[in-house]
Amino acid sequence: MADLADTSFSGRALHRRTFLRVAGATAASSALVLAGCGKDDDPTVTDVGTGTLVFAANDTGILNLTYLLAQISASFYQKVVTTPPADFTAADTAACVDMRDHEVIYRELYKSVLGPNPQTGAYDNGLATALEFNFTPYTLTTRAGVYAAARTLEDIGVGAYNGLGRRLRNGSYLRLLLKITSVKARHAAFVRDQAEPDSFAGSDVITQTGNQAGLDTIKTPVEVAKSLASLVPVVLVADNLMLL
Repeated sequence: MADLADTSFSGRALHRRTFLRVAGATAASSALVLAGCGKDDDPTVTDVGTGTLVFAANDTGILNLTYLLAQISASFYQKVVTTPPADFTAADTAACVDMRDHEVIYRELYKSVLGPNPQTGAYDNGLATALEFNFTPYTLTTRAGVYAAARTLEDIGVGAYNGLGRRLRNGSYLRLLLKITSVKARHAAFVRDQAEPDSFAGSDVITQTGNQAGLDTIKTPVEVAKSLASLVPVVLVADNLMLL
């Protein structure tokens, strides 16, 4: 077992992975309590055609987008854990298991909060079917490829949460997103450090100018939908969320 006092790159990675496990468990336990909060918005999907997923202009629409993000991330890490690249180490696999478990918890949490009719996928005559996500844009046969893909997904997630929180009206939902955002940021920092040491605060994810300088970048719902387009076999329409 690695020395917990190790200050080398591998030691720093171990510290971060240990934090991921603890932080994820803490946020998850808090989030599960919030799952019992009242549902202010009607979760019934409206204006959704076959092959199109339209996010409503309310808290439900926001939570459906974060639900989709959790589904994608959980599926991604499950795919990596099931078929890891040949150059993956045991520590790499363990880290991906931790992050998968976090995302599965968030996925099931959102599903619980949204109630019996969440926007879960493609719709045919009003019946939801599970989505099959497409990860072929990424190279998952090498360690470098997996962490590059994870970096992309986690950066999308952090930017999405940063942009969605201010649009929420329900304070309980906002607290939920803030807790999960902190863990998502740790995910992003960890995978970025694996992809490229000391890149966790790179200029591509930190705003360089203006009143947001020094803070994580923010993605609008439309930018998030565009970033996910190649992974999801339906058309994502997030324009309504821009009105919030």
